[in-house]
Amino acid sequence: MSNVIARCLDVIFVIAGALIAHALRFPGAEVFLDDNERLHTAFNCALVLLLFPGFGFYETWRGQSLPAMLGRVLAAWLAVVAASLVLVFTLHRVDAVSRLWFGYSTLISGVLIVSAKCGAHLALRTARRRGFNFRTVAIVGTPGFSRTLLAHLKCAPQAGFKPVFLFDTNAQALDIFEGQRGGLPVFTDIDAFAAKVREERVNEVWLALPLSEEHTIYRFKRAFQHDFVNLRFIPDVRSLALFNHALVDVIGLTTINLNAAPISPLSMWPKLIFDRLFALVALILLSPLFAAIALSIKLTSPGPVFFTQKRKGIDGHPFMIYKFRSMTTHRESEGLVTPAARGDARVTKIGAFLRRTSLDELPQFLNVLLGQMSVVGPRPHAVEHDDLYKDLVYGYMHRYRIKPGITGWAQVNGYRGTTTKIEKMETRVKFDLFYIHNWSFWFDMRIVFVTIFKGFVGRNAY
Repeated sequence: MSNVIARCLDVIFVIAGALIAHALRFPGAEVFLDDNERLHTAFNCALVLLLFPGFGFYETWRGQSLPAMLGRVLAAWLAVVAASLVLVFTLHRVDAVSRLWFGYSTLISGVLIVSAKCGAHLALRTARRRGFNFRTVAIVGTPGFSRTLLAHLKCAPQAGFKPVFLFDTNAQALDIFEGQRGGLPVFTDIDAFAAKVREERVNEVWLALPLSEEHTIYRFKRAFQHDFVNLRFIPDVRSLALFNHALVDVIGLTTINLNAAPISPLSMWPKLIFDRLFALVALILLSPLFAAIALSIKLTSPGPVFFTQKRKGIDGHPFMIYKFRSMTTHRESEGLVTPAARGDARVTKIGAFLRRTSLDELPQFLNVLLGQMSVVGPRPHAVEHDDLYKDLVYGYMHRYRIKPGITGWAQVNGYRGTTTKIEKMETRVKFDLFYIHNWSFWFDMRIVFVTIFKGFVGRNAY
């Protein structure tokens, strides 16, 4: 019944949008639509009834986010508009329909449909928080993962799932509460559990089991094969640490990326465009500063203006990084890189200032312009340091699955400059991995903003 009402409302919104658009386009005229507008509106109503179900428009959105729902609604309405335009072109009715009316009706009907869905979603969330419109859930699993699910449900009352009892797959691990856990009854016999589910008319049974418990999963599937209860499998994969890895389709098979590029190339396009534009603007605006720094380096110590060193880029591809030279020219032993220390005699006077203020890093905008680096990303280290830390710090080399950056999440949190202890490098890598797993374009903008105001000067840079 609710689906029928929802479909009727969507049709009403399409008609209302057409009528309001007519009143706006032809003020003072009759409210009724002309023949061409009626035909176009009828097309839209039919397409709404045909296409909206294909987008999962009338399925339950319980437990899902509002942005995901709104995205689906907008996609469905745009599909209706596109299909309607194709029909209008096919019937050669383009010139007979007012373009302004078409634009008004598309916008108004879309706003009405989206607003109604948004209002209904928010109203249901409020009702579920207050204990209405909930679905009962019985959880099957080990004590540890069952507690995790109960905690999730407690933190998300707006989803409207109410746990009623549990099944403990580890009968020897019963709590001391005589068959009670978290105030809920605990079962260890599958027949008694199934009978209770039927008696209480429980809406859903969640199988919170490891991937290896295939036999147990089939036992419960057979137990409820004749019942109209939603049986959901929520795999317990905590020991595999897969939650930060993506599911992808390879030749029709579902695979989990354990060690692959964490961000799709398509998602990276805003970052790539921003990098090139930002680097170009920075190089142009900072050119007077570049000239002043270059002149001061040449006047205070003999040697080249720029210092170059081999570093690893995305997927380990080597490139030469550019910096303003901050040390006197000297030779290191083969395979050895000695990091600068406090009071290091190799650091020139102007070099100390450049390193302390990160001005020595500015030439790396040229690396960004060449596509070898990004404005934001994990800092690249000397190849010799990579060889040292890759076996000592977990996840160290995973930092190179994306382009290295001039600044990064670790740097704005105070982890920049020389790192002499394994513990500090481990913390820096944790910040880098957090950035990779939680990357978004707006996360980059936040780091750039913080860097401009607090990220240039560091007490660990010398």
